[in-house]
Amino acid sequence: MADVLDQAEVDALLSAVATGAPECGESEVFSRARTKPQDVRTYDFKRPERVSKDQMRSLEAIHEGFARNFGASLSAFLRTIVEVRVATIEQLTYSEFIHSLPNPTCFNLLSCAPLEGQICLEISPLIVYPIIDRLLGGSNAELFIPQRALTLIEWRLVERITNRAVSTLTEVWSGLVDVKFELAETESNPHLVQIVAPNEVVVVIGLELKMGSRAGTMTFCLPFNVIEPVMTKLATQGWLAYQRKAPSQEQQQRLASNLKRAELDVRVFLAETTITMDDLLHLQPGDIIRTAKPASAELTLQVKDRSKFAGRVYQNKGMRVFRITRPIEGEEPL
Repeated sequence: MADVLDQAEVDALLSAVATGAPECGESEVFSRARTKPQDVRTYDFKRPERVSKDQMRSLEAIHEGFARNFGASLSAFLRTIVEVRVATIEQLTYSEFIHSLPNPTCFNLLSCAPLEGQICLEISPLIVYPIIDRLLGGSNAELFIPQRALTLIEWRLVERITNRAVSTLTEVWSGLVDVKFELAETESNPHLVQIVAPNEVVVVIGLELKMGSRAGTMTFCLPFNVIEPVMTKLATQGWLAYQRKAPSQEQQQRLASNLKRAELDVRVFLAETTITMDDLLHLQPGDIIRTAKPASAELTLQVKDRSKFAGRVYQNKGMRVFRITRPIEGEEPL
């Protein structure tokens, strides 16, 4: 029974037990309890929630990173602003996911070695055809969305978008597990693809794509049996700990080694002064330019147009050399 008995009903039951002659019958007590509104929620044993809320939030955070990176990549490729964001994330059965998709559509199967199985990537025709039109030089102003399967040429054009999505997905998942996503198969009718049992639990992540006045969806379907080996890594605390993890000693050494080979432009300023244009045009070898800086003053060494060190000029083995005496703090006159 969902409701809790009030004090009067509890007293009636206790009185019935003590005296054997209840003021009101047990059936009357429970009938009064049943007349109260009950908060009943159905539970489908075919669809247990196998992914916890913390794990769902971690998956959402991962694919929010995918949305940002993929939006930037797509914008650069199409030469127009494309907005991508995570719209929904939920647990469904594979049958419910398939029946929620339009037919025909752009349906792709991705392998995810070393994880076993495949995941689904579906792109709505509402955004696929505007992207194709953009690639072919159209303006999307009066674009008609046909209700047909993609042609071979259109599939080749869409593959350039899909490959970018797959590459970005591999990049954002690399922080969680060393996995490589690859395009394995394409299909126009999603009902012909059966990668798991119809009642198998899947995590469906829906993204919204906007390009100008056009908008559509991109949907990832992650079967539970595919992501089950990494579910322990999807706990919120573990994910946040990974995000804040300091770089290893090997990474620091590799970064320092690469920085040591980087080339920088440096230059030394002797002094700074002003002269007239006439004097500049009549300068000859041997002329002396007077400055306000004493000859004994330190000179300034600049790295990439920023003053970094002070020092003096000396002569060593017939060559002029600059010897650093101190670092420059803040702004100092040249």
